[in-house]
Amino acid sequence: MMSSPQSSPALAGLREPAPAPAHAQGPTPDAALGGLGHGSLSVASILAEQARRTPNRTAVVWAGAATTYRDLWDQARGYAGALRARGIGPGDRVAMLVPNVPDFPRVYYAVLALGAVVVPVHLLFKAEEIEHVLRDSGARVLVVAAPLLPVAAPAAAAAGVPMVSVLLPETLAAQTPVPRLEDEAAAAEPLPRHEPVNPLAAATVLYTSGTTGKPKGAVGSHLALVEQVHVALIDMFDLTADDVVFGGLPLFHSFGQSSVMNMAFRRGATVLLIPRFDPAEALDLMVEHGATVFTAVPTMYVALLAAAIEHPGRPPLRYAVSGGSALPVAVLEQFEATFGAPVHEGYGLTETSPTVSFNYVNEEPRPGTVGRALWGVDVAIADAALEHVVEIVPHGVVGEVVVRGHNLFKGYLGRPEDTAAVMVDGWFRTGDLGTQDADGILTIVDRKKDMLVRSGYNVYPSEVEQILARHPGVAIAAVFGLPDEARGQEIHAAVVAAPGAHLDGEELVAFAKERIAAYKYPRHVHVVDALPVGASGKVLKRELVAEFTHEP
Repeated sequence: MMSSPQSSPALAGLREPAPAPAHAQGPTPDAALGGLGHGSLSVASILAEQARRTPNRTAVVWAGAATTYRDLWDQARGYAGALRARGIGPGDRVAMLVPNVPDFPRVYYAVLALGAVVVPVHLLFKAEEIEHVLRDSGARVLVVAAPLLPVAAPAAAAAGVPMVSVLLPETLAAQTPVPRLEDEAAAAEPLPRHEPVNPLAAATVLYTSGTTGKPKGAVGSHLALVEQVHVALIDMFDLTADDVVFGGLPLFHSFGQSSVMNMAFRRGATVLLIPRFDPAEALDLMVEHGATVFTAVPTMYVALLAAAIEHPGRPPLRYAVSGGSALPVAVLEQFEATFGAPVHEGYGLTETSPTVSFNYVNEEPRPGTVGRALWGVDVAIADAALEHVVEIVPHGVVGEVVVRGHNLFKGYLGRPEDTAAVMVDGWFRTGDLGTQDADGILTIVDRKKDMLVRSGYNVYPSEVEQILARHPGVAIAAVFGLPDEARGQEIHAAVVAAPGAHLDGEELVAFAKERIAAYKYPRHVHVVDALPVGASGKVLKRELVAEFTHEP
């Protein structure tokens, strides 16, 4: 029997902040001023308010069909009613495994409207990874799109979490033991309005890989997510209700949620949804519906440019936004020449909701940089060698990027030690190396840790090394990244065979591919006699990078 999520100390990060304790002499100043107060703020209000203000405007377009703000909010309220009938309420975690279709915002805002916490699951996760997210988050139910049932079902069964489906055709409902959320919504009383929640209450748990390889849940508050949108719309983006925003970024990721869905909905713009990014299909979609804003990761820019060679159509883009990893300046320039739209790069992390800095749309972009900090967000460069204290270094000196402000997360779910390691002296230590000039312009130089970024997704070598180590013929493995024009970095591994074993690189690629998400497994496995090690016995991955950089 699963314990109540609210009673678990590991989930304390999801609770509202406790008021300061009263001293014997009387109440603390904070308590005397009302403690946490009586205000409320919900991310669900982004959709609810827009449905009230512009009910007939188109919120999303998918598969040739348009859904208005009124209809999308009514459908979300119906889903919320169905989830409430299942016993879901404030603070409960609801996991969702849904692609970029209208059911994503329906489920996302339905959960938040209940005061519950939404846990979007990475669409490329395998069953073992999904099971970890379900267990770690304490999810009470998993909402899963029908095409993903084969991978979700074993994970949910192993974790003991009930499932409910969306997008399951009625004709197949009798053959599938998973109930349809659409049917439950039709039978339930719709939620009349979204529940009030404390602004600092948890809204989302987004899983990001940790240095141990196991994904860890970063808890985001309603305040951080809503303020991210408002600050961006006031200062960073020239977005209007007449804009049509390309929604190819995965919505399970903070970049897609905040910089596409929440931002567009707050302004009353239209989002073009595409379940899986295909450059030719994306270009067709943007041309057909007159996309004016393109928000994407660098690999999408490269792919769209390739598709444009054969496709004569051009959408009326006003500007484009890039994030996730560095966009090569040559690609930026080629995109601007091809599509006639300036590209604005930014920087952020899941833990920062996600944006930290940006090349503001109303200013001349500075290619190669990630611009300056958001309003209300303080960014500095600290001495990267000092682990337990933040000492700011002078302008122009390379150091670790540190951040503080309204955009910070609440912490890692159930991992106070991991949270304490990154929150030092009130600053969030990003693990990224960069420089900042006297004007506050930030440039990302390198990664402090071993994290790799492939196609905009974070990959930690230790997780991949653990998978390779499961192979009976592998004695030791080292995973590293090499530069790749299309993907930013490509994942490589060097392995040493166990005594008497014979290893084949392609076989090991297939072995890893079956066990971890598609963006994580190494595309190249090099079988070597020994790994280069230093005096302390640590593998010198820089030597592997140098050795294999120029190999075909």
